[in-house]
Amino acid sequence: MSNDVVISVDKLSKRYLVGHEGPQERYHSLRDSLVRHGRNFARKTLDMARGRQIVQGDEVEEFWALKDVSFEVKRGEVLGIIGRNGAGKSTLLKILSRITEPSAGRVVLDGRVASLLEVGTGFHPELTGRENVFLNGAILGMSKAEIRRKFDEIVDFSGVEKFLDTPVKRYSSGMYVRLAFAVAAHLEPEILIVDEVLAVGDQEFQKKCLGKMQDVATAGRTVLLVSHNMASVQSLSTSCCLLERGHLQRFDDPQDAIDRYNQSYGAGSGSPKYSYPVKSIQMNDAATGVAGDTIPIGETANFLIELTEEFDCEHFDLVLAFKHPQRERVMSASTHHVGLKFSTTKGRSYNCRIQNLRLLPGEYMVEVIVRSPSATLASSVFPFRVTDQDIYSSGVVPNANFGIFAPEQAWSMITPTARQN
Repeated sequence: MSNDVVISVDKLSKRYLVGHEGPQERYHSLRDSLVRHGRNFARKTLDMARGRQIVQGDEVEEFWALKDVSFEVKRGEVLGIIGRNGAGKSTLLKILSRITEPSAGRVVLDGRVASLLEVGTGFHPELTGRENVFLNGAILGMSKAEIRRKFDEIVDFSGVEKFLDTPVKRYSSGMYVRLAFAVAAHLEPEILIVDEVLAVGDQEFQKKCLGKMQDVATAGRTVLLVSHNMASVQSLSTSCCLLERGHLQRFDDPQDAIDRYNQSYGAGSGSPKYSYPVKSIQMNDAATGVAGDTIPIGETANFLIELTEEFDCEHFDLVLAFKHPQRERVMSASTHHVGLKFSTTKGRSYNCRIQNLRLLPGEYMVEVIVRSPSATLASSVFPFRVTDQDIYSSGVVPNANFGIFAPEQAWSMITPTARQN
């Protein structure tokens, strides 16, 4: 490995064994279990005695999350990693972060690694924010003196100063990620690995994070960025890898990787090759017309979408998928739902009005998805925050105990009918 190469991955593979159990076997007695395991043991012993390979039959199936993955990353490089869900991105990051062992292959890392893989990773929930800063620094091999020198910068960047002495299990997802990213980026690792947890932050914090990652790379350190937000990948990455079913392709130009990713969503080789279709997405409060990334609960929101000049399609659907920080979809809006089809021949700007948005106060993402008859194209993610207000005019402000939505509701008492004599 040359002096400039800080990450070297050679023929890396990761195999999982997926268990299968027939419906008729889901409920059985202890006797049935003993008989079945005894029979399996006898069969395997006989296979060994006869010199045959032990085959599990329909009990387990091999699944290769990664297969013969090889690449190198140089000092100061920002490598984007994209791919569908289940393509192997998380498995690769976990191996690089030394969380998971590979089944085959070799990884060489030159320097300290700081990883921000998912909400809840890296912090001890019972410890305070302050204690977790020092704990993470110690894990990275830093002395207390080194951590203290960076402490004020970390706190200022994260914006959680008032809650430093609160256990992080009481933090919101946004607070948790802000502090986790601040720690990972400021404790000066040679290699910074970031999964798409940044999407839980607001737009201002996302810009700070992207700027910080650029600063990290400029300082000669290396960044690995996994994201479904193609605009971030395109603007930040110096090169990009596309993972498809555990196999990796490296592209010197991130746009080439994005084009290949979009094409892979099509029905086959004849699918049209679109560049990234969503140019921008904005939200405004319909009552005030003011654009921003916050809206009070119960108000009407406009989501304005603009498509690029390169995207041409006669018939396509637009989808808004609303998600909370843990990535679970809480609701969606689609032109397909209301029987509409759009065409770029008639315009490239679109608006979706969500009446009386009653998501509970908190941080969310809206994902814009463009679907044509032959392809589902890469989406754009817009983070926003719902703020609280007394929507019931009762003095009770909806909170997390309400669930996900605060529904419109009307209560009345039903007077019992008089008994008949």
